[in-house]
Amino acid sequence: MAGEPQTDCLFCKIVSGDIPATIVRESATTVAFRDINPQAPTHVLIIPRLHHPDAASLAAAAPEVAADVLREAGEVAAAEGIEAGGYRVVFNTGSGAGQTVFHAHAHVLGGRGLQWPPG
Repeated sequence: MAGEPQTDCLFCKIVSGDIPATIVRESATTVAFRDINPQAPTHVLIIPRLHHPDAASLAAAAPEVAADVLREAGEVAAAEGIEAGGYRVVFNTGSGAGQTVFHAHAHVLGGRGLQWPPG
C-alpha cells in the first residue's frame, strides 16, 4: 500500500537501516544518499521516507513530502558545492524512462557539464 514500507523495496530497506547507504542528509520526511552507480561527479538520490511508487503518486498523495524532496535537492546541491555551477534534478517515472526502483526518488546530478537532451 502506498505510504507504507514495502518489505521487497530496496529504498524502504535503506530508510529502515536494513541496507547500508552513504547517507549525506536526513530530514523528518526524506533521506539523501549517494548513488552506487554515479552518472556525474555528484549523484545523490533523495527519497521520501514514505513508500510511493513514483513521483506522480507521491505528489498526488503527499504534496508536502514531494515539496520536501525538492527542497532537499537544493540543500544537497548547496552542501555538495554544485549549486553555483548548476545541477539537474531528475525523476524517472516508469521502466520506459529508466526507473529501476519503484519508490519515488529524485536524482541530483552535477559537478560536470550536463548536456540537453541527455545522452
